[in-house]
Amino acid sequence: MASIAENKLPSVALTTQNHPQAKPKRAISPGVSLTAGAVAGAVEAAITYPFEFAKTRAQLNRNRVGVSSAPISKNPFAVISQTARQDGIRAIYTGCSTLILGTACKAGVRFLSFDSIKNILADADGRLSPARGILAGMLAGAVESAVAVTPTERIKTALIDDSRSPNGRRYKDGLHALRTIVAESGVKEVYRGLLSTTLKQSTTSAVRMGSYNVIKEAVSSRTSAASTSNPVLTFGMGATAGVVTVYMTQPFDTIKTRAQGAKGVSTVEAFRAVLADGGVRAFWRGSSMRLGRLILSGGIVFTVYENVAALLSPGIQRLG
Repeated sequence: MASIAENKLPSVALTTQNHPQAKPKRAISPGVSLTAGAVAGAVEAAITYPFEFAKTRAQLNRNRVGVSSAPISKNPFAVISQTARQDGIRAIYTGCSTLILGTACKAGVRFLSFDSIKNILADADGRLSPARGILAGMLAGAVESAVAVTPTERIKTALIDDSRSPNGRRYKDGLHALRTIVAESGVKEVYRGLLSTTLKQSTTSAVRMGSYNVIKEAVSSRTSAASTSNPVLTFGMGATAGVVTVYMTQPFDTIKTRAQGAKGVSTVEAFRAVLADGGVRAFWRGSSMRLGRLILSGGIVFTVYENVAALLSPGIQRLG
């Protein structure tokens, strides 16, 4: 009997050795993903809005027919300072409440979509290849654009453009702008620029989320898990992803801004207007201002997201 048992033991050991148990993939829950993304988006929007204001002002500077306007500096700090002197500090935050609410919503949708798609595309260890990370980011950006980005960007851009009108303001706030636009032109007007916004948002999300995923994987392979959870390192990775994002997606952002001005034009008309306004280089107008915002934005949004997600679900596998 003992002999039989002894003969069986090696067989059991061999079976275990040849068929190791698969490591279970632990993914972030949809609720945590949505909440952490929304908090990160709200914090990021509140801190970086002055740069967004300056960038939009620069892109709209020549977007008026028969109205002369002094050239606007390419330095975001100069634009912010000039606006504060002429119109007061509050003018810098024109459309801010709309953007904070919209950014919280769209960041929540972005991270929820990305994490959901990641769960489908990831390998057994919950990791994404660079190509799959870009694909997940692109799909998440398309969902984000249709659900949240286009309406909020249309209202925000209309408010900033309206604040420069020589005939006085038409819109009191974001809600009034929404009501006025819908009453005058219908709901479809709120979605003007959907194509250009979706192109821009899909590209931005693909580059931003994809590059962050690649950077984080590279850092993770060279450091401990504790190091990659360091807020300073996370901020640096997010900021680097922001730099890459700006220069690869700026043309889409410029076209989108032109299409969503107070008067509103089609994507094709916006493209032609930008090209006629300053040639190919005009598509990168406002990039230096967007760079300042996205360096901060990338660092802030990923740092806040990672830490809020860890707080809500300790031990889960987070983004990357």
